[in-house]
Amino acid sequence: MPYADGTGSKVRPCLVLRSDRRGVDVLKITSQDKSDRDDHVRIATRGWDADADHDSYLDVSDPIRVAATAFEDRAGSCDPQLWRQVRKLAHLQTS
Repeated sequence: MPYADGTGSKVRPCLVLRSDRRGVDVLKITSQDKSDRDDHVRIATRGWDADADHDSYLDVSDPIRVAATAFEDRAGSCDPQLWRQVRKLAHLQTS
């Protein structure tokens, strides 16, 4: 994931919204507690990270475009209930 200030990037989990020949639109996932923020949704981490000791948070503010070659691994599938919740957010326009 690229840093917001453009100074670099780091490996982090994400939720893929859509992909096309130009790249992949994703939402960042963070392990930091963002329960007090409206632009983050709790995401059950154990479904894709068996070593996790707490849930993570999905940043639903704005998708980020990354190159398809930026992906290292597939961690798992999105929980259907979370996917329905994300799809209801009009500004994300998931497909």
